[in-house]
This record gives sequence, structure tokens and C-alpha cells, in this order.
Amino acid sequence: MPKDLPEIDTTVPSIARVYDAFLGGKDHYEVDRQVYQQILQLAPESARTGREARYWLIRAVRFLAAGAGIDQFLDLGSGLPTAENTHQAVQRINPEAQVVYVDNDPMVAAHGRALLEENDRTHFMVGDLREPDELLQHPTVTRYLDWTRPLALIQCNTLHHVADKDDPAGVMAKYIDALPSGSYIAISHLFDPADGSSRADLAKEVQAKFMALMDTCVFRTREQIASFFKGTELVEPGLAHPFEWWPDGPLTTSRVDGDYLLLTGVARKP
Repeated sequence: MPKDLPEIDTTVPSIARVYDAFLGGKDHYEVDRQVYQQILQLAPESARTGREARYWLIRAVRFLAAGAGIDQFLDLGSGLPTAENTHQAVQRINPEAQVVYVDNDPMVAAHGRALLEENDRTHFMVGDLREPDELLQHPTVTRYLDWTRPLALIQCNTLHHVADKDDPAGVMAKYIDALPSGSYIAISHLFDPADGSSRADLAKEVQAKFMALMDTCVFRTREQIASFFKGTELVEPGLAHPFEWWPDGPLTTSRVDGDYLLLTGVARKP
């Protein structure tokens, strides 16, 4: 692990570790479980929504690797490894596909080193997705991704942890500007309907709880999330809830408010 990377702090909750708890993983601590439990008290379905976001990611990268023919992926804020990861889903379709993971969490970095042992087409770097100019110049990114050919950039449950003051739309604009023509972006983001409904009320409650516990998390409107795709063309079905985005089969469970508080989308840069 790089010397300038902070040590793992088990007294402060971590976004990556809290998500690990939502996904049913084991790489988290009591402080992370406390956040998880408090969010569950507000929205018991949020654990299911977290898993469905992961399932959406796997469906999205399968589409990109197969239907769209993309063979190189930049996964930003990748989080802790789970049962199925981007490189596994992609390389099952194309064993030669290159995948670069980026995260700034020290525990993720430790796991990232282990991922490097799986094959020579999976790579990890420590970086801050809010700094595209610096990140895109990192030797790992420039060495393993060919920026003269289309690639896919993944932002799965990351941008809602970028505060408004850090200009997430401006950050995405820089990434999109750097992408070669024919590239794709895939984004999942917490959603505030902002329509006075019970779903909007729940979005505000969960956001307030996350902010109180971790000082991070911004639910955004459909229009705000759509702005992150500026300069690209959304593929069908456009911005949709994860369970609506090309599901693997029929829905077998009834839906409640929390299931609708996430939007997902995949888009192509002309």
C-alpha cells in the first residue's frame, strides 16, 4: 500500500465498508454496521436496493462487453470486492478485456492488490474521482487503457457522495470530454423525486441520516442526474430504476418507496 495512503480507521464509518454491509459482505466494522442499521430503520428495503444496484452494474457491464463490444473499463469508486465484480463479469465475456479500478479507501486498496493477482488484465490504482485531471494522467490509467479507442467509464453509487461544492456535473463533463467517440458511461445515483410524495419525504429522511452519520450523501432530482450525461446519448430504457433496467427476469417482489430512490443509466458518447 502506498506510504501516503492513510491507515484504516476502524472508529470512523467508511462509505466503502458501509456499502459492503448493505451488500451482505464481511469487510466492515461495528461503526459501519451502526450506520447500516440506522438506515435500515428508516428504509428496511434499502439493503435490497443496494443489492439491486450491484445487479444492475453487472447487467450493464455485460451489455457493454457483449452488445456494445467494449473491451476496456475504468471503474471509479469501485468499492470493496463482492461475489461478482466488474472484471469477472466482463472477462467472462471477453477474457482479454482490460479493467482498471479506482478508489481512495485504504481497505479497498488492500483488496485491490489481491485483485491484481487474478490476471494481468485487472488493475487497481488509488485515486480521487473528484480530480479527473489528475486521475486521467495516472500511469495506471494511461498504461492499461488505450485512449484512442472506445472505453466504458463506471460511476456506480459514487456521484451522490460528491458534494455540490465539488461540482459533480463539471467533474463528469471532464471525464466525458476525455472519452473517445463511441465510449460509454454508466451511472447509478440516489434519487429525490422532489414531488412532495412519500418517496420524496423518505429521500430527505435518508439523506439527513447519512449526512448526520457520515457527512456525505446527496439525493438528486432526475434533471440533476440527467445533467451528468450531458454530451452523450442514453441507451434504452434511459434513466430508470435499477429493477427496470433490462432485468434478467420478471419482478417477483412487490415494490415500496425505497425501491424507487435510485436511478441508473448507460449512455454512449457520439
